[in-house]
Amino acid sequence: MRDKIIENLKSIEEKENINILYACESGSRAWGFPSADSDYDVRFIYVRPTEWYLRVDYEYCRDVVEQPINDLLDINGWDLKKALKLMRKSNPALIEWLNSPIIYYKNDRFTEDFQKLITAHYSPRSCFYHYSHMANGNFREYLQGNSVRIKKYFYVLRPVLAMQWIEQDRGVVPMDFSELVEELVHEPPLKLAIEKLLADKRKGFESAYLPRINIISEFIESELLHFKAKAQKPEKQQTDFSLLNLFFKNVLNGKY
Repeated sequence: MRDKIIENLKSIEEKENINILYACESGSRAWGFPSADSDYDVRFIYVRPTEWYLRVDYEYCRDVVEQPINDLLDINGWDLKKALKLMRKSNPALIEWLNSPIIYYKNDRFTEDFQKLITAHYSPRSCFYHYSHMANGNFREYLQGNSVRIKKYFYVLRPVLAMQWIEQDRGVVPMDFSELVEELVHEPPLKLAIEKLLADKRKGFESAYLPRINIISEFIESELLHFKAKAQKPEKQQTDFSLLNLFFKNVLNGKY
């Protein structure tokens, strides 16, 4: 499958006239809880030729490249300028891409310097707010009934544990879900229930449902209540763009 993904990425480069600087797996496979029929969520950062950015109508041009989604592959990428703007806001999705355990391609020097920029601009408050919004939204929409889709439990559990990680000032949230559980869940009955749910997810299918798991649902509700007052939308702050501008220019000038 890896060869097929790399072949697709090369085809996208040629078709779109772009240079892919970094490509990885995101979503359930990167988080460590894919289902038996999970697709591959491939994400990448790319740059176009310098001339493409020097245009009057730049703001009307698309800054993403998306491929039609099928049962096996979901591939899309962000233009470098878009990625840098989101990185400035400490976008958790982008941070997770750069910490993915499954990398399909990377320009080593670019990746190293990009990760340094993430460290320099990392905002725990922004990430906390993002995970709170995700957890509460998925909880309201998917975990209210007596029967719950297995994958939706993880779409709430992971951001809840991510908020715990940030609250404890542990730094950037790790991708591996099992690491979050091992480090943060200390009650044996709850940990056992989560581990069983994880095993069921891995051997089951994306569409699988199961009866509501009280111990997990109660844990989620308790944590969301605990975090409710802490999830405040970050105030807009003035940011020094000098490092980002320099990095962008260096990429365009072929330093990477």
